[in-house]
Amino acid sequence: MLTRKQHELLRFIHDRVRDTGVPPSFDEMKDALDLKSKSGIHRLITALEERGFIRRLPNRARALEVIRLPETLAGPPRGRFQPSVVEGGLSRSKAAGPTPPVETGGKPVMVPVMGRIAAGTPITAIQNPSHSIALSPDLLGGGEHYALEVRGDSMVDAGILDGDIVVVRRQDTANTGDIIVALVDDEEATLKRFRRRGSSIALEAANPNYETRVLGPDRVKIQGKLVSLVRRY
Repeated sequence: MLTRKQHELLRFIHDRVRDTGVPPSFDEMKDALDLKSKSGIHRLITALEERGFIRRLPNRARALEVIRLPETLAGPPRGRFQPSVVEGGLSRSKAAGPTPPVETGGKPVMVPVMGRIAAGTPITAIQNPSHSIALSPDLLGGGEHYALEVRGDSMVDAGILDGDIVVVRRQDTANTGDIIVALVDDEEATLKRFRRRGSSIALEAANPNYETRVLGPDRVKIQGKLVSLVRRY
């Protein structure tokens, strides 16, 4: 049986990932549970792991896999929850083939792969679609989506590796902390975390070997927000 705090934390993580595809940070979990330090969150996560509700993945910052929910939390089926890997803010599917459908109910959606995106040194901007991948609508939510193959290692601490396929919802706005596809100077596309710094925009890497780029707002166009990720094994 879970304690009240364990139950609250599991619900908070589950609801955040289900609704946004982005898990809460340790600071957000601490604030949500009204704890004084992040050490309390670490203890709760350890307890949930020991009880088989979550699993921590090795060698990844804040990497958690939600394995199951207690009956008191799961409630009636909503068609939104499935065991998924969450690494540093991502809802992740594991795929073995070139067009991996995710069997969670509902007809798979074909998402076009638009080329490659840089997670490191900028490369050519988004190209024309080369092929499509099949994804469950549970991983997408509303809106129009496209996918890109990641090249580079600047987002490794967010669980995004070279060769991963990122799934992006088309939108031209973002909130601080979102991982976005940014088009810089209308000629280079890059995958970075979005932050505002006064009147400027910071494109922040998730790898200490890369510097944050701070640019004027007229130089950056938001092409979409990361909502999911497919890894090929």
